Amino acid sequence: MRKLTVSGFALLFLLLSSTAWAGGETGLYLGGSLGSAGLDVSDGAVEYDDDDLGYKIFLGYNFGIVPLVNLAIEGSYVDFGTAEERLLGGNAETSVTGWDAFGLVGLNLGPVSLFGKVGAIRWDRDSAVLSQSADDSGTDPAYGLGLQFQVLSFAIRAEYELFTLEGVDIGFASAGVSYTF
Repeated sequence: MRKLTVSGFALLFLLLSSTAWAGGETGLYLGGSLGSAGLDVSDGAVEYDDDDLGYKIFLGYNFGIVPLVNLAIEGSYVDFGTAEERLLGGNAETSVTGWDAFGLVGLNLGPVSLFGKVGAIRWDRDSAVLSQSADDSGTDPAYGLGLQFQVLSFAIRAEYELFTLEGVDIGFASAGVSYTF
């Protein structure tokens, strides 16, 4: 009985250690996230900040070349929601959406990995202050940090991203799921 127990623990150790050293699941992945977008708006003489529900749909490719290290590219469509502020004589609103692209580097710690990302976002902003409205767009850098828990091809992830756009600073904390094909 003791040999069977030792053999069982040895097999479990080998399976867990091979998972820890194998790197992340390599390949194309697709996912989505929901979270809180904090928009800090500076629209001419009006400054305000507000939080709203944001979401993103992302697609990426993980290159599992090096054990313990993930290298990936990722792109997403993101909607940060709308920041609103009541003003004397009316309201102010700002909505921001965008397409982003990131390079990711992750450190695998078994089924859990930590990752950092650097990239850029092509954004569109619609603003209305009192009775005047404006549309603006541009491209700016973006950064993020995250944590991912992966079992086989499914992953749960939480991340925080920073976007410093012209006239709007956004902090986006989100949680989501992904599937690697």
